[in-house]
Amino acid sequence: MGKIRKTYDVMFKKKAVDLYFKDGMGYKTVAKELGIDSSMVRRWVEHFQAEGLAGLGEKRGKAKGPGIGRPRIRPEDPEVKIKRLEAENELLKKLLKM
Repeated sequence: MGKIRKTYDVMFKKKAVDLYFKDGMGYKTVAKELGIDSSMVRRWVEHFQAEGLAGLGEKRGKAKGPGIGRPRIRPEDPEVKIKRLEAENELLKKLLKM
């Protein structure tokens, strides 16, 4: 079964970054202190250096702009769409005559 991913809030991440910068601890020491993996501390420090406090926010599941990511539905072929709309119009005409 897959690994359960835990999310950490911004304040927890900031605490880890502060321990690294202000207290001069290494990645592994900070990780051991907080009970997390050292690669997470390294990633948080890099994000903090690049983007500041905003870099520590949750990024999973958020599209970065319109048209990014896979489309929710497959785009319909124009010919198929025209036929579908014509059939829909015919059905509506029949319903209006009743």
